[in-house]
Amino acid sequence: MPQDVQGVFNKYSWDLYAGYTFFRFYEVPGTISNMNGGNISAVYYYRDWLGADAEVMATYGSQPGQNSWLVFGGIGPRFRYVGPKGIDLWAHAMIGGMFIDPQTPYGGQGALAGLAGVGVDLNAHHRHVALRVAIDGIASRFFNTYQISPKASVGIVYKF
Repeated sequence: MPQDVQGVFNKYSWDLYAGYTFFRFYEVPGTISNMNGGNISAVYYYRDWLGADAEVMATYGSQPGQNSWLVFGGIGPRFRYVGPKGIDLWAHAMIGGMFIDPQTPYGGQGALAGLAGVGVDLNAHHRHVALRVAIDGIASRFFNTYQISPKASVGIVYKF
């Protein structure tokens, strides 16, 4: 007699992601810059629930009379829960750096930064491809002022 199979899903060790990012940068009190761009990330899961995460984000924005670029790069752990029905929930935290262009008279162009956030991967039927939705907060210190700025991302994940 053949045996019934309830479901078999491969758990892949690598995730590669690319997507769109909206970033609201709180530069100094009273100055907000809405920025659009993209981000890429790679995660290696050495346990089903724990992986090493690396991410780079680049965004572009404009203020009255000035265009600006902001880049973040960081590494850190990612915690994942592989749920039923093709839904993966995850949280991550990173430490890294940010770079802003153009140079301002208020301070340097580089700063130490940290990121923390959560997300969900909505896997396709064969689970090699997923739609990712993520929300993060990025903390930095530019211009002798601390910033905590929100970031929202959506994109495609390839798992192998």
